[in-house]
Order: sequence, then structure tokens, then C-alpha cells
Amino acid sequence: MSDQWWFCLKHMAVEPDEGCPNKDRLGPYETREAAANALKTAAERNEAWREEDKTWEGEDS
Repeated sequence: MSDQWWFCLKHMAVEPDEGCPNKDRLGPYETREAAANALKTAAERNEAWREEDKTWEGEDS
């Protein structure tokens, strides 16, 4: 079995390499646990990028 894990957006479940097409998944992740937290990780990254954009655009409020 592969050492990579994915989070399937279609089934909302963790999958090994042998799963749905990559277009329907987030990853790869090194561990099953990391893949299970994929949506949380994506939300945290999006928030960090929003804050960086505010700083870039001069909106430090």
C-alpha cells in the first residue's frame, strides 16, 4: 500500500492512492490523520492567505 493519503470531496472520506480521481480529492497527505483534517487545514490556510492579502493591500485594520 502507498504511503500517501487523500481526502475525497465526493465521499467526504479519507482514501489511499487507489480511490476517486484526483480532481475530486485533496492531497496527497503523508498520514491518514492529516488527510482526515484536510478541510480544517484548507480553511486555516485560506484564512492566513486572506490576512496576508489585507497586509499586501494595506488594510492592516
